[in-house]
Amino acid sequence: MRLLKTALAVLAIPVMAALVIAGGRAVKGHESVIAVDQIDPDAIADPGAGAPLEEPATSAIPAPAAPQPPKPAVHSRAIDPGVVAPPALSNDDLERVEPRAPLSDLSLAGPPKPPKSKMPGDWNGTKLFQPVATAAGLIEAKGFAIAITGVDVVKADETCSDAGKSWACGARARTAFRSFLRGRAVACTLPPEGGRDTISADCHIGNQDVGQWLVENGWARAAQGGPYVEAENKARTAKKGIFGPAPNLGGLPALPAAAEPAPVAPDSILPAEGDAATPPTDQPAPAQ
Repeated sequence: MRLLKTALAVLAIPVMAALVIAGGRAVKGHESVIAVDQIDPDAIADPGAGAPLEEPATSAIPAPAAPQPPKPAVHSRAIDPGVVAPPALSNDDLERVEPRAPLSDLSLAGPPKPPKSKMPGDWNGTKLFQPVATAAGLIEAKGFAIAITGVDVVKADETCSDAGKSWACGARARTAFRSFLRGRAVACTLPPEGGRDTISADCHIGNQDVGQWLVENGWARAAQGGPYVEAENKARTAKKGIFGPAPNLGGLPALPAAAEPAPVAPDSILPAEGDAATPPTDQPAPAQ
């Protein structure tokens, strides 16, 4: 079987070669012949001998315009130099002055200056934060007890009369003074050594004199020979504070009534006081 296949393959080779040669000859026979025209050499030498010359296409482009003469330069009008120029000054009319002082010490190159020490006349007092008024004219703060100078203190338990009726003017004056001091720092002229006793000192809040405010609003009396005597006279005339009528408390809600004890039910099984050892009547006594 193998020999047969080999023999067929050997025979197929010359057959295929013959077919390839025959196909090549058939293709060569069908090729077209290209004819080349003869070119007249005389026409190449003088192409325009028998025909009129044509105008070139560039003749339609217009000729450039003639250059225009330059425009004359525009000159500005002359200005009188005597009017515009500054007046001539001689060196004798100039005077050198001293330079001004710097606006702040930050511009100086030297070390910062030490803070100025306040003189006794410039001292504004010791600031006391969160002061508490124990009475109209008495302040406690920072461990100090201070009585406002030039003011007769109105004690908290003092009473005043109005149309034959007494009212607690001392407690009312203390409440008004506490409202005035609430949330504000007080500056008082306290001595450096301080002390545990009550100190009489001038106090103010900002630019407001505390003693002046107390007396002119009628919440304290002016001390004899003090600076607030005239303010007390005005407060008495205007009937302010403790010099005026008792405050009207009609608009306040009434106090709640005291709660009464709950009544005891009549059928209660609890014995009355003093009869704890007495047995009930519907039960027999225990045997002896």
